[in-house]
Amino acid sequence: MTELAALTKEVLGAFFLGGLLLGIITQRTHFCTMGAISDVVHMGDWTRVRQWMGAIGVAMIGFAALSDLGLINPAKTLYASSRLMWLSTLVGGLMFGYGMVIASGCGNKTLVRIGGGNLKSVVVFVVMGVSAFATLKGITAVLRASTVDTVFIDIPAGASLSLLGIPNLGYLLGAALLLVVLRHKDFWTFDNLFAGFGVGAVVVAMWWVSGHLGFVPEHPETLDAVYLATNSGRIEALNFVAPVAYTLDWLMFYSDASKVLSAGIAAVAGVLLGAFASALQTQTFRWEGFANPRDLGQHLVGGVLMGVGGVTAMGCTFGQGLSGISTLSLNSVVALAAIVLGAVVSLRQQAARLERTACE
Repeated sequence: MTELAALTKEVLGAFFLGGLLLGIITQRTHFCTMGAISDVVHMGDWTRVRQWMGAIGVAMIGFAALSDLGLINPAKTLYASSRLMWLSTLVGGLMFGYGMVIASGCGNKTLVRIGGGNLKSVVVFVVMGVSAFATLKGITAVLRASTVDTVFIDIPAGASLSLLGIPNLGYLLGAALLLVVLRHKDFWTFDNLFAGFGVGAVVVAMWWVSGHLGFVPEHPETLDAVYLATNSGRIEALNFVAPVAYTLDWLMFYSDASKVLSAGIAAVAGVLLGAFASALQTQTFRWEGFANPRDLGQHLVGGVLMGVGGVTAMGCTFGQGLSGISTLSLNSVVALAAIVLGAVVSLRQQAARLERTACE
């Protein structure tokens, strides 16, 4: 048991370091899914979308390599399922995408903004976490389970793009994304390459930590195979919705011995500290609060939509849009498409509102 406790600490430490590195990368390079979509919608600038595509490409190739080398079991990941939860991922993704725009960023960006001194994001963090926990185990969980979660398609062979029967599909898709990204010479800057390859590499590293370093073939008490320090009991990489909920739960019930640190909580703490350290080092740390009651109201609604939507969709821009998509999960494909669509609708509405205001 002493060895098991030591190994658990190693997994937690690795996720903390992964989060720390992610916080530094995203703060310095402005890697942001919502910002990337906004750049395209408002300015026609695809630079940050290419950062995101590059990260997905690296994550896909890395996940495929870990699987082929036998270092992780792809059937044991959080995203491996024989059910295509198309309605849950569609509705949840739309909610999350719409919400992250009016809340000024996704789950990871919320943590980065807190690290940079943004008090608005502290409010979003709390509201998103409470809403996510309610959708995991509370009142909105009952609603979710009795509505959208009842609609699905059974796919015994697994709800994955591997159904296409194309050999080495993960490598091919990942390489194709990298080729699309790298063919643009203006993308070849330190920040862009650091963002795309750095974020993708962190996701791959967390797959290895969770699925290989933290794998115990036979737990000394239960004699079952276990993956240490994950809330799901399966292999996890990075996600920033449910882990925020578990972070609040751990902080509020710290004295309860049943509440233990998980890999997700460690990653949340790492991103916060990494972003804070980077903001100080680059002298970009600035306190920022709400401009007016309308600003507060938008961020409150956005936080609720992200919390409820992120859990319903089984992930956020990182959970489904990077970690999940790297496994070739069909649920992740639907969720990612819905998140993008929800964000575009929200951005268009914001632009139309500003135009009407300017004309008055």
